[in-house]
Amino acid sequence: MDPKQTIYNLLNRADDVVSGETLSAELGVSRVSVWKHVQGLIKSGISIVSSPKGYRLTRDPDSLVPWAFDARQDRIHYFQETGSTMDEAMVMARKGCVDFTVVVAQRQTRGRGRMQRTWLSADGGLYFTVVVRPDIPMMLAGLVNLAAAVDMAKLLRSLYQVEACLKWPNDILVGNHKLCGLLSQMEAEGDQVAHMNIGVGLNVNNAPETEAPIATSLKALLGRPVPRREILVAFLNEFEKRMSTFDPHAVIDEWKSNNVTLGRTVRVITVKDVVEGTAVDVDAHGGLILELADGTSQTVMHGDCFHR
Repeated sequence: MDPKQTIYNLLNRADDVVSGETLSAELGVSRVSVWKHVQGLIKSGISIVSSPKGYRLTRDPDSLVPWAFDARQDRIHYFQETGSTMDEAMVMARKGCVDFTVVVAQRQTRGRGRMQRTWLSADGGLYFTVVVRPDIPMMLAGLVNLAAAVDMAKLLRSLYQVEACLKWPNDILVGNHKLCGLLSQMEAEGDQVAHMNIGVGLNVNNAPETEAPIATSLKALLGRPVPRREILVAFLNEFEKRMSTFDPHAVIDEWKSNNVTLGRTVRVITVKDVVEGTAVDVDAHGGLILELADGTSQTVMHGDCFHR
């Protein structure tokens, strides 16, 4: 086991200060080496208080470092700063990382939304990408996006009592303000999904409204900071359960029950086209069905949707 992980585990189990001598004996290294490992832990974002008596771990419910995730820690990859968790996850996915590998960052310098837009990723938000390997045909891949949005909105309502609603294809709104955005990338083998990377940007303790007035955060809504780790753990628990017994019909029914898009006049911008009409339904693959002004119908599978 990595010396830093051993030190973290020993401090995490202790009710009080653990002496440098005890840690030195457990690791079989000098106290100077222990001190260097502790400094490395602190630099990585773990709060450890040192004193003449030894070291004590400060409990931090907001910590996103792998060792704070207990049994899931081997699948968590944490970055203080990265360009994009989606890019990091894609490299890992192509190298064969296990199902439900998670890349999470304190901040991103090139966070992105749909249509290559920038996603503001300052300290305090929850930015992560989860790699999933569902045994489903490519035609159902769009429903995985909807499922992730459904599960995130559901936990935000149950844990924090915020009126989180779904906007096609996978934004989460509270009122007219954007709280969360999701993005996915997929690679296939034949007609089956090889892996999907689901990227999530959730405004938690950051203040996106200072730069994007249409945005909001959990802290702004609740008037208090929210521990990000409990959100990530709750989401992974729900999403992993859903993907283990993936039910396309249940996803569509749940999305419809909590959406604010159907019944509204919308404008959908894709890479090649702009479509306007009334959103009347979603199809079996998650596409948005629009009724156009001339009475005909058109289904769009992806794009940026604006409510009118």
